[in-house]
Amino acid sequence: MDFEDNGQGLLVPSHKLLVKGQYTGQLIRAGKIIDEWTDDNLVVNEGLDSLLNVQLGAGTQIGTWYLGLFQGNYTPVATDTASVIAANSTEASGYTAGARQPWVQAGASGQSITNTASRASFTFNYVSATSIYGAFLVSTATINGTSGTLFSAARFSTAKSVINLDQLLLTYTFTASSV
Repeated sequence: MDFEDNGQGLLVPSHKLLVKGQYTGQLIRAGKIIDEWTDDNLVVNEGLDSLLNVQLGAGTQIGTWYLGLFQGNYTPVATDTASVIAANSTEASGYTAGARQPWVQAGASGQSITNTASRASFTFNYVSATSIYGAFLVSTATINGTSGTLFSAARFSTAKSVINLDQLLLTYTFTASSV
């Protein structure tokens, strides 16, 4: 099967299918937005298998997904899984919630599903400045957890320097469309 990254997502011309995921973030310091970004993701093999098993096989749907952050200078790869993403990427844990943040998505509409209406919020409690390099979507809430299913991950185009009381608002959007 031929496919290509056409700059808008993964295009499979023979099946007239385009799929794409993106992480969009805002960094807020002292009530002011200091940075905004959007980065494409990698839907890992474990996530693709889960998607196919639930939609076209006899797999069980995962009811709740969670967003995690990482502070390691790491680029996710297709073979990452929920059992290794926290260690491989050095998962960030210095935020007040004490757990990965729920991805509260609205129902799919226009061949897209997102948590835009309910962005995940991370308020940091680091003593000194720390760099956040990226994010991932996984089926377990436990920081540094190794169970569940990893769906996607993205390294941000630039690391985000966060300090105590900074807030990072994060959206994940997944789109599939016919072309």
